[in-house]
Amino acid sequence: MTTTLTETETVAPGPVLAPHPTLRDTVDQTLTMAWRAVKKMQRNFEQMFDVTIQPLLFTAMFAYIFGGAVAGDVDSYLPVIIPGLIGQTILTACVATGVQLREDMDKGVFDRFKALPIARIAPLAGPALADMLRYLIATVLTFGVGIAMGYRPDPLGLAAAIVLAVFAGWSIAWIFTWFGTVGRSAQGVQGISLMVMFPLTFLSNAFVPTDTMPGWLRAFADVNPVSHVISAIRDLATAGQLTTDVAWAVLGCAAVVAVFLPLSVRSYARKM
Repeated sequence: MTTTLTETETVAPGPVLAPHPTLRDTVDQTLTMAWRAVKKMQRNFEQMFDVTIQPLLFTAMFAYIFGGAVAGDVDSYLPVIIPGLIGQTILTACVATGVQLREDMDKGVFDRFKALPIARIAPLAGPALADMLRYLIATVLTFGVGIAMGYRPDPLGLAAAIVLAVFAGWSIAWIFTWFGTVGRSAQGVQGISLMVMFPLTFLSNAFVPTDTMPGWLRAFADVNPVSHVISAIRDLATAGQLTTDVAWAVLGCAAVVAVFLPLSVRSYARKM
């Protein structure tokens, strides 16, 4: 059955999408992209291995292998290694953020987004927001394994340390998000990210005190922003204290976001 329109009848216009999304539109679109990323995690649980299996294995291995050599016994080493492993695990998860972004772009997923009148930041900020769930899981699991092994954190400080770790992961992830937007392939992004991740992790106070290092190496480790984040987590979780390292960690994370978030959005917009 077909119908025709008379001269006096008109078709009601559909909703007109604003060419320049408002702040509310941007928030809604970012949350939609975050939900898409969460659903993707549910369907591909392999993406969660680096924040579920790795914390369990690394915490047990590092504590029992290096505990006696570094601190004399495992119990004395736990307050050092647990925050250090949280920093390492979060950085590893951040690398995956950039690689997965590049894979999506290579598969043409973002070609669909560019045809939509959405905020340019939404496809980047959405996955970054969803990845905070991964950082939370990694942090809680690492602390949980440490507590099972004998680590005794300050209860209130522990909650603050978890919040700081998740915020640090979200902030640092913008560095690797930028790598994802400028890299030519997922393999290339992974290679560049690992070249940055390993020095930041191992040339820090994550596993050993910096006063045992040579002078030139200690100078780098002491100014390494990852060292400040790890020291802040130690101060909060172990002693329950707000120290200058906490302030430096928050300031450093804010500076990273201020630099790399605009760079990521600009690079992504150019590819659109």
